[in-house]
This record gives sequence, C-alpha cells and structure tokens, in this order.
Amino acid sequence: MVSQKPRVFVSFDFDNDKILKDFIIGQSKLSDSPFEISDWSMKEAAPQANWEAEAKARISRSDMVIVMVGPKTYKAPGVLKEVKIARVLKKPIYQIIGYRNGNYTPVPDAGRLYSWNWDNLKKLFQGIKR
Repeated sequence: MVSQKPRVFVSFDFDNDKILKDFIIGQSKLSDSPFEISDWSMKEAAPQANWEAEAKARISRSDMVIVMVGPKTYKAPGVLKEVKIARVLKKPIYQIIGYRNGNYTPVPDAGRLYSWNWDNLKKLFQGIKR
C-alpha cells in the first residue's frame, strides 16, 4: 500500500544545523508519524543555476516545507531561496524551532514559529493531504 502521509521537504541551515534535519528525518520514521520525509535536501554544492533548478524540482514533489530553525537560519542563503521557491509553488511552510534554549528569529516569509513537539507536528499535518 502506498503511503498517504504528506511528503515533506526539510529546509535547514546546511552550515550550522544539519543535525536538525537528521533528527526530523528520524522522527518521520516512527510508526505513528503523521508525515514522511524523502531526503531530498541538497547534500552537495552545485553550480547556482543547477542548485536552484534541483531545489525547485525537489520542493515541487513535496506536499509541504518544514524549515528547521536554528540561531542563524533566518539569514541562511539556501533556506531563503528554498522558502522563496516554496512560496512560488504555493507549498505550505511551517517553521519548527530546532533547539530548546534560545530566542530565534523567524525566517522571513516562512510563517510563524512552532515549538518542536509531537503534538504540534501532528496538528500541523492534519490539514495536509496528498
């Protein structure tokens, strides 16, 4: 049977917060997870034109985008571009605070910040359909 869980593209600060992506992917593998993540994040530097085209293709295959927010995410160039692409593609975007302690700045035009807890994640995915 094909999964009907929403597919998520994870946007994160590649230089500072790769661990957050790893954690959310791990959480998506739990048996009661309300979402699935195909690891489409960009793993290597590519020429600018290729990177943007590849990011657009990967985001277009997703039902929504989650931005994993760390201390510097709001100014991470790749995240800003991915959010812009998601907006053009009209994909829902949710920002998840990746660490417990700190005062985090939201990524511009990426919606409100949510605490990272299981109840919040389940609520965010309730309205997303494949």
